Amino acid sequence: MSLFALYAVAVLATFLVNLPFGWWRAGLHKFSAAWFVAVHAAVPVVIGLRVALGLPFRWAALPAFVLAYFGGQYVGSRWRLRRARC
Repeated sequence: MSLFALYAVAVLATFLVNLPFGWWRAGLHKFSAAWFVAVHAAVPVVIGLRVALGLPFRWAALPAFVLAYFGGQYVGSRWRLRRARC
């Protein structure tokens, strides 16, 4: 598997890992202890994934990971809020 494909898998996995944490975060009071855990709990998982795949740090890949991380949090929270309205 090429290095680009490994990064693509890692970015997609980062997005998917953050969906449930975004869902959880949407139901919490902003800046509470549980809210901070919901925002940061996925970090060790994402780091472990990158280490397991043997991906070196690349500044060029950082924006994709940041976007996937916060994108997963955002989409997860929107799903919860949308479901609550129904």
